Amino acid sequence: MLAEDDRAIRNALERALTLEGYRVTAVADGVEALAQAHRGRPDVLVLDVMMPGIDGLQVCRVLRAEGDRTPVLMLTALVETADRIAGLDAGADDYVVKPFDVEEVFARLRALLRRAAPAAPAPEPVAEPEPDTSGRFLEAAGVRMDPQARRAWRGSRELELTRTEFELLELLVRHAGIVLDHSTIYDRIWGYDFGPGSKNLAVYVGYLRRKLDEPGAPQLIHTVRGVGYVLREG
Repeated sequence: MLAEDDRAIRNALERALTLEGYRVTAVADGVEALAQAHRGRPDVLVLDVMMPGIDGLQVCRVLRAEGDRTPVLMLTALVETADRIAGLDAGADDYVVKPFDVEEVFARLRALLRRAAPAAPAPEPVAEPEPDTSGRFLEAAGVRMDPQARRAWRGSRELELTRTEFELLELLVRHAGIVLDHSTIYDRIWGYDFGPGSKNLAVYVGYLRRKLDEPGAPQLIHTVRGVGYVLREG
């Protein structure tokens, strides 16, 4: 489903996606986007951020609050890091900045659809993870993860992570102490290397740090300038 209030962009993108093989439902505002999402259960959502009435961020927040985990790609003319973080905070999985190359939109949609999976039933809330008697938990640098239930903790505090944040943290935990370069992370998380000029990874790392870091505790995700990122304590 495509929600875009600019008619020219909406029509052009709908045509391009249709030619690429997608079955597209195109709408012009957030109210209709929510209605279509509830009626049709699309495989992926493409939402413009700036729409009259209910904007793309609000649409995303409502769907996430309802437990809808459909992948969301945001279209935005806002280029500041804070604006991108707002989109991720609303529950979006990825974003494209206008003006965009349609091939980039295709690449990001392919990556989102590859990673999409049916949502698992929400686990019963518990204060602590159960003892690891089956080997299902991952643990490194004070972070514990349950990939099956898609839950993560730093110490006793459970982390509220989006799909992409969880997958990024899991990758870092599985390779704790090893510096992962940008290309490797892009390939493993997005299935596509967006090139050295992309800020996509830096935005996600920054947002993940905000959820991981604690006052007085050591930072866990470290930047190795010119190379990539590593998870280690201290």
